[in-house]
Amino acid sequence: MFAPSPLVRVEGESLAVTQPPTVQVLANGATVIAQRMPGATVNFSLWMGCGSQHELDVHNGMAHFLEHMVFKGNDRVPLGLFEQRVERVGGLTNATTSQEYTQFFVTTAPQDFPEVAPLLMDLVMAPGLAEEEFHRERQVVLEEIRRAQDVPQRRLMQRVLALAFAGLPYARPVLGSAEVVAQITPQAMRAFHQQWYGPERLTAVVVGDLAVERLLEVVVPSVQACQGGDPAPSCPFPNPVCTFLHREELVDDVQQARLVLSWRVPGLTDFNTVCALDALAMILGQGRTARLVWELRHERGWVTGVTVQNMSFVHQGLFWIGVQAPASHLASVLGVIEEHIARLASEPIGAEELAHLRRRVASRFIFANETPAERAGLYGYYQTVLGDISPGLGYPGTVASLQASVLQQTAQTYLTPALMGQVVMRPRS
Repeated sequence: MFAPSPLVRVEGESLAVTQPPTVQVLANGATVIAQRMPGATVNFSLWMGCGSQHELDVHNGMAHFLEHMVFKGNDRVPLGLFEQRVERVGGLTNATTSQEYTQFFVTTAPQDFPEVAPLLMDLVMAPGLAEEEFHRERQVVLEEIRRAQDVPQRRLMQRVLALAFAGLPYARPVLGSAEVVAQITPQAMRAFHQQWYGPERLTAVVVGDLAVERLLEVVVPSVQACQGGDPAPSCPFPNPVCTFLHREELVDDVQQARLVLSWRVPGLTDFNTVCALDALAMILGQGRTARLVWELRHERGWVTGVTVQNMSFVHQGLFWIGVQAPASHLASVLGVIEEHIARLASEPIGAEELAHLRRRVASRFIFANETPAERAGLYGYYQTVLGDISPGLGYPGTVASLQASVLQQTAQTYLTPALMGQVVMRPRS
């Protein structure tokens, strides 16, 4: 998990927000966040606390399908009108669905923002879901699922998630399966929207080059008009750490082998541990001089790619290491990775490497979002998944405060052989 950045200033190894955003919780339960940011654009983002983990198994893919249908118009905003207005003023609009949330956004010049923002709000909170458009768009979604299945790395990672989170909502693909999506009905989607798209699950974020008062003046009336939906049930999750000693080999149409090692770890509700695991991922495999990248790729030349990520959902997470290499090198590569993991647990990270880590986190945190859209991403993400933006604002400071002993203890606790899963994808010949 690496969050985008607000406007911050560097003070030694700590960071402080110079222009904190305005946060308002309205009477209907919706949250509005606004901040002025000098520049040429305004970004308006709507974040719904609804993703694939909130679906039933028989409706897997519903949240993503609904994301598509939002843009198909309603009685007040006919099909294509919103896109025409956005394109006419040179703006951009898009959406994305994850396990935890669905995000819709539009970016325009400041003078055009008041025209298009209410249209997006209307579409998201009251989609028409016309049956003719529903059946037409289903084919688009099914094609997207087919294209995703054509990518070996996506097939591999979906299998890793299915094994690591067996029996949990995180195991399901966000896009859903073609078999399930083919059976979803407009009536079921209307019920899903009614249940999960209430204002209490909505965060509206607006960042750009207008006074905060003007930003709120445009956004708040539309958000206030949203009516409450059905109470959405909570999603219970078991203990975030478990032993899942799976070993699996897949044979696929690939030219090189792929290896993924994974550990199930705490999620964002244990934010300090997430930050420590993020730091360990950076030390091992993020950047040319990261330990695994340097040894496996630059010194030995055994791999063509190394990826290390701490994938953080709200309730649980997955720390994973992936490599791509000739099949003949896999055993040696695995040995090197195991040595580095053992070293994290047995040896404290040196002062120089720790200082380098802190500088990199601070720099990435600042430079990752120099636009209103990226800034809005920080606020919307943390408010949606944790109900609070302060962890995001304090992310670099939290990482900077990590001591070598904490990182070593984190590796000892979570990155152990007893908790490791392993999936290998080999070429057919």
